[in-house]
Amino acid sequence: MAWQRIEDGSDAVPVRLVVEGRPVQARAGDTVAAAMLAVGVAVFRETPVSGAPRAPLCMMGVCFDCLVEVDGRPNVQACMTPVAEGMQICLQHGARRPEGA
Repeated sequence: MAWQRIEDGSDAVPVRLVVEGRPVQARAGDTVAAAMLAVGVAVFRETPVSGAPRAPLCMMGVCFDCLVEVDGRPNVQACMTPVAEGMQICLQHGARRPEGA
């Protein structure tokens, strides 16, 4: 499925991020999930048992399928986290790690 941003004619400020080592551009006010989907990242994590791919489902913080690592911090809900200049985002593989582990 191809994701496409709905253009609203606004002059949103560009925000630079790095997703899995790839520089990408988002817009101020985007969530991490919206920014990742807008640049074609469809799989955000894999399940611990089967390795099945997961992507944002609810986009409102209920399902936890959008967990990613942001600036070295695991288990961040991408759909609830606003983008910030220079963020480093990595996908999560397998079981969630406890913070600090």
